[in-house]
Amino acid sequence: MADDTHPPNAPPLFRFQGRRSVVHSTRGIVACTSPLAGQAGLQILQAGGNAADAAVAAAAVLAVVDPSMTGIGGDVFSLFYDATTDTVKGLNASGRTPMAATREMVCQAIGVAADADGSVDERAAAGTTIPSLSIHTVTVPGAAAGWVDTIEQFGSGRLTLAQILDPAIRLAEQGFPVGRLSAYYWAMTENDLRTRSPDNAGRELLKADPSMAEKSGFRAPREGEIFRCPELAATLRRLAAHGKTGFYQGPVAEAIVAVSQAKGGLLSLADLKHHADQPPDIAEALSTPIGSGGLRLWEHPPNGQGIVALLAAGILQELERTGKILPLASMGHNSAAYLHTILSALRIAFADAGWHVADPAATAATSPDYLDPRRLLDPEYLAARARLFVADRVLGVLEHGILSSNDDEDDDDDDDDAGALVESMPLTDTVYLAVTDEAGNGCSFVNSVSDRFGSCIVPKGTGFALQNRARMFRLGPVNHPNIYAGGKRAYNTIIPAILTEDTPATGGKSDHITHHRLRAVFGVMGGLMQPQGHLQVLLNMQTFGFDPQTALDAPRICIGADLFAAAPAESLVPLSRSQIVYVEEGVPKDVVQELRQRGHHIRYLSGYSRSLFGRGQVIQVNHDTITGQRVYAAGSDPRGDGHAVPLL
Repeated sequence: MADDTHPPNAPPLFRFQGRRSVVHSTRGIVACTSPLAGQAGLQILQAGGNAADAAVAAAAVLAVVDPSMTGIGGDVFSLFYDATTDTVKGLNASGRTPMAATREMVCQAIGVAADADGSVDERAAAGTTIPSLSIHTVTVPGAAAGWVDTIEQFGSGRLTLAQILDPAIRLAEQGFPVGRLSAYYWAMTENDLRTRSPDNAGRELLKADPSMAEKSGFRAPREGEIFRCPELAATLRRLAAHGKTGFYQGPVAEAIVAVSQAKGGLLSLADLKHHADQPPDIAEALSTPIGSGGLRLWEHPPNGQGIVALLAAGILQELERTGKILPLASMGHNSAAYLHTILSALRIAFADAGWHVADPAATAATSPDYLDPRRLLDPEYLAARARLFVADRVLGVLEHGILSSNDDEDDDDDDDDAGALVESMPLTDTVYLAVTDEAGNGCSFVNSVSDRFGSCIVPKGTGFALQNRARMFRLGPVNHPNIYAGGKRAYNTIIPAILTEDTPATGGKSDHITHHRLRAVFGVMGGLMQPQGHLQVLLNMQTFGFDPQTALDAPRICIGADLFAAAPAESLVPLSRSQIVYVEEGVPKDVVQELRQRGHHIRYLSGYSRSLFGRGQVIQVNHDTITGQRVYAAGSDPRGDGHAVPLL
């Protein structure tokens, strides 16, 4: 029988080929999308570093070998499980818009219509997003500071920054063979790299080829070819030698500001120095119970979208608790009833995220009605949102829920809906990696430039592209919490996750204390797919008992994301992206048909299009049934080039 997940007529690249088994270790594992990055992380563990040290080493190598997806010009979010304290901490290393920027300036620059008096046409602004390659999508790169802060806040203290960055520096300087998917995505962005930067700076991320005269002698490197980037090696050396100062001041900072000004942007040396001078943004991670066995899902608080996964999980719990649905396990994995229930919970969660996820520090000052999104996880609120669920048909366009001390208050913002957020948010390109160590620590780490090579704008002599994260801002309505403003962080799609098990302390006065024992470090990259991937992979493991590799292999669904997919054959009224359900090949066709009967608008994706469903990594914590010794079990997504590598 033919394998319907890998159709025989698909080109090898598009089949995401390869059978993978679960990888085990008692000492530690690095799971990521590049074998070279995995080896770098292992080297750091072998040298005495911990999970956080190894995560930064792997992330830095990924910035070298997979620059379309990540880089030092992007942002970082991480979660760290500290085995000595049984706590989960988050690090937010996302950058801000230029302090001198205003919404009105950006609207004028990108051509948003103006009223007769010259002010912004608010209706036009509300329907406009910043073009993804505009200089006004560029925010301060947060990754360099994030790497330093991760090491200083969570690292072992036994290794220097220079030691941790050394593998990445060597690869950038000496060269590396380009991986299959990296080469494919590189080629897709070749022309933008060639043309978007002044002084031909984009050539720093292209391979010289005298035979390509029609392309000015530069092209994207191909699979298996050696690529060197001495400019990036020099940038990493400056960071290694001088810490944050080596990136946010001096030649690198000056190059960033120079290219911003040349393109009409507003980033300044003061913006970069201000970012470096901020104390590490360490946050208490948000969590919600999973099932009744003490499991707890941890996500980063806003401005990241991790709360979407928590909301959806909480709504599912409430639906089961009230008997509005059968237990998920009894529905059957990826059955129509199961997928309909998951999709409904996600739609409700995204409706809330579209309004309530923003930069808390900046929004509190400008939106008096904005409240802490943590309140979205209150049991009473989750119960109210769960009541929106309908078992036999798709939910329509949803408004966000109200967070108010006045239960009778009406939401008078009739222009806002779930689709308004989702439709404005394109697919993003990111790397996710997971690391555990011999001491029992775990680091869940995401690094991204937002889109392929971000803005495709390369500061001269630096060897990296600047991210385009500000495309995630809203330009209207003016009271939207995620409205563009100077010195503000955007809604950020990149989110790490951790799973723990609550265990009560025993003995003495500490009986009331709950310990959080690490159960898994995991994540799924891919824009709006990320919280959806978290939920599906988690349920695969905890509800259906899948091992980490099988949990990642299983077909997935996704709502609210655009893709290079053809229009449906059937004639449909134009749909917002939030109303479309993308279903991965491998979900039975009869299930798809039943979902359509419930009102879901389906796009069935195969081949390369399956990249929409992201690339995940999982490291699960198990214990020997006789001795109780800890055993890590890991999987790596077949949709990516990497794998999980164990520490001997």
